[in-house]
Amino acid sequence: MLYKILYGFTKYWFGFNVFRYVTVRTVFATLTSLFILIIFGSKVIAGLKHLCHPNMLNFRQASKEKTPTMGGLLILSSLIISVLLWTDLQNVYIILLILLSLWLAFFGFWDDYIKLRDKSYKGLRPLVKILGQLGVGFIVGCILYYHSGLNFNTSLYVPFFKNVIIPLGAYYILFATFIIVATSNAVNLTDGMDGLAIGSVLMVTLAYGAISYVAGNVNFAGYLNIPYIKGAEEVTVFTGALVGSSLGFLWYNCYPAEIFMGDTGALMLGGIIGLLAIIVKQELSLIIVGGIFFLEAISVIIQVASFKIRGKRVFLMTPIHHHFELRGIPEAKVIVRFWILGIIFALFTLVTLKIR
Repeated sequence: MLYKILYGFTKYWFGFNVFRYVTVRTVFATLTSLFILIIFGSKVIAGLKHLCHPNMLNFRQASKEKTPTMGGLLILSSLIISVLLWTDLQNVYIILLILLSLWLAFFGFWDDYIKLRDKSYKGLRPLVKILGQLGVGFIVGCILYYHSGLNFNTSLYVPFFKNVIIPLGAYYILFATFIIVATSNAVNLTDGMDGLAIGSVLMVTLAYGAISYVAGNVNFAGYLNIPYIKGAEEVTVFTGALVGSSLGFLWYNCYPAEIFMGDTGALMLGGIIGLLAIIVKQELSLIIVGGIFFLEAISVIIQVASFKIRGKRVFLMTPIHHHFELRGIPEAKVIVRFWILGIIFALFTLVTLKIR
């Protein structure tokens, strides 16, 4: 709420008037989370190193056994501080994003803690993790549907088609739950190489930042013929904070990584992306903008189904980034190529707003 304090000084100097603009607050939110993470990141990493134990990673990652995890705590803390400073905390969408971030980060932290405590791959029971994701997804869906002040649009808009709209009504609660659970797990699957997941999250967040800005402006939304969502412009400031956190974490997580985000970060970031798609009414285009996450998840599904049905594997290893690594492509090259694909997917998603 710092921006409201600063805006209050307008009566002393007109220059403080800039803090009422979403674009200005988005820039400040980005810089705040970025600098918080970069300044304090190295100290936190040093503090987390004592939690690392040998033989926790697989044989292909032996060189990374001393790299600390739980980096999601860095992302969460810088994100929340920036959001508290620069967003309107009376906005329901912001409250939901904060709630979901804290909820999923808690379950991710719980999972990481058990792995470190027991020095094992086995963390939180999968059923408990899924129930945690389902719980927050269901709560978010119910709030969106039943909140009288929001009047949230529960229809589903099909990309490329101007007049194809599917009203879901109360079923939207279940659909929203599915979106959040699916994206949370998809990002978790993608988090297997240095900087791969956070770089992909960065591209998606930038795309949704642009979409939330136009969706929250009645003139822009009308021009592009997309649903106008009152209050969505404030979500742009949240995406700015997330962009800053992502860039700051990438500073330490790029190859070779000094820290891993762990489930603490992956579950949270995936859930946030899902909720952003829901808020800006781009649920189906999530498959496009989050193409990297979709490919990672679908590769696992194909692999499991093929092995159970045919007794044969389609890929050398899944998620699919490991398939390319085992094909002899260096890890750094796989990561950058996936980033390039992520940029293409994000740009194409923005184009779909006009192609209708």
